[in-house]
Amino acid sequence: MAATALRRLQLHNINPNVKAAKYAVRGELAVKAEEYRVRLAQGDKSLPFDSVIFANIGNPQQLDQKPITFFRQVLSLLENPLLLENPEVLKETFGYKQDVIDRAKTLLNSIHNVGAYSHSQGAPVIRESVAKFIEARDGYSANPQDLYLCAGASSGVNTLLNVICHAPHAGILVPIPQYPLYTATLSLLNANCVPYLLEEEKAWGTDVDAIRKSLETAKASGIDVRAIVVINPGNPTGASLSPDDIKNVLDLAAEEKLVVIADEVYQTNVFVGEFTSFKKRLRQLQAEVPGKYDHIELASLHSVSKGMVGECGHRGGYFELVGFEPDVAAQIYKFVSIMLCPPVIGQCLVELMVNPPKEGEPSYELYEKEYHGIRNGLHQRALALYKAFQRMEGVECQEPQGAMYLFPKITLPPKAVEAATAENRKADEFYCLRLLDATGICVVPGSGFGQKENTLHFRTTFLAPGTDWVERIVKFHSEFIEKYK
Repeated sequence: MAATALRRLQLHNINPNVKAAKYAVRGELAVKAEEYRVRLAQGDKSLPFDSVIFANIGNPQQLDQKPITFFRQVLSLLENPLLLENPEVLKETFGYKQDVIDRAKTLLNSIHNVGAYSHSQGAPVIRESVAKFIEARDGYSANPQDLYLCAGASSGVNTLLNVICHAPHAGILVPIPQYPLYTATLSLLNANCVPYLLEEEKAWGTDVDAIRKSLETAKASGIDVRAIVVINPGNPTGASLSPDDIKNVLDLAAEEKLVVIADEVYQTNVFVGEFTSFKKRLRQLQAEVPGKYDHIELASLHSVSKGMVGECGHRGGYFELVGFEPDVAAQIYKFVSIMLCPPVIGQCLVELMVNPPKEGEPSYELYEKEYHGIRNGLHQRALALYKAFQRMEGVECQEPQGAMYLFPKITLPPKAVEAATAENRKADEFYCLRLLDATGICVVPGSGFGQKENTLHFRTTFLAPGTDWVERIVKFHSEFIEKYK
């Protein structure tokens, strides 16, 4: 008898929803890229490149984005409060400023110990800071009781979708292309993704007519469409929605009784125009047209993983509920309580993100220098990558507006498509694998996010420092096109 037959769990008898879920940003390409990284680290000289660039995922500090000093200094004191017994040594030897020490003491006085559980919704003092941040950002009040700290925005999305998706015929409108967290989570819940196409030719804007068409098609097939997801600024597209775009979505939500899930984790990564939150636009519309928008349910999310903070590994984030019935909010609270609480050190990082050093405080000058240095570097690299794509045959790309990604459209020669088919692969996947093998640069095929029929794309971050790796892509693309012409 085979040894595997003695085990209870086999591939054929585990949860089929887990097997059905797909998550492209950490799929085959990422696994292969990691194998190449290990080979290089072990001294392998046989590869045609000397470094691996993980441009497949928005993981800033993996790609040498430096942590903000104020944040890490405060966290160090929270993790080891004994350091606070020698404040002069901290200041004279290690360069800690008084406001770093004061902030650490304030947080410790409230949470007592980062190794202890907090309130399941998150530490009250931190939720108060988040509420003040939202009020300052939008000009409208926020209630700490409507805020839920979470282990990154992904955890918040999981919570919301678990509560919203009540049955196998539940459906959620999801933008295409989309971040695969949404389709993967819906697969796990045995619920339905109802895709709506973004308009690539209009800087990846939201087309309400396309949403209505998807909605009606889903309804006709018996799907109970309960919510709409909007990612703003966009992932993988980098698009930034205008106030009019947001109004159109809210109009639809009011008409169709759709919960709005606003994924706003890239809200500080805006290069063109200004970020407008769904909460702000909703409050404006409620004031302008009394009654029409009063029953909209909005859940908006933010995270320490993106922006200039880039602290993905600390798993900090929050979501705010607006317009939810109190008894529904109570069930959401129960759901998060099952996991006890989000990581407390991540919660503290959320507090630092929403309440950074202010002008006149000792750490302000360095914080501003670091913050804007990161922001300017991201914008410069985004433009360098965009200009490189403009030089490449058969590549079209929308000008970067925000987030930390570009999503260029590629036109491949028929022979390349035939070669992909011969390997039983999608053409964009074939292209991305060849790019990785030739250059060590890991990107994600557009098929991993969804794309308009008969189009091919790939998503790349512009987080990696320098421009050498950009030229690697240009060289590879030229050689690839020449090979398959």
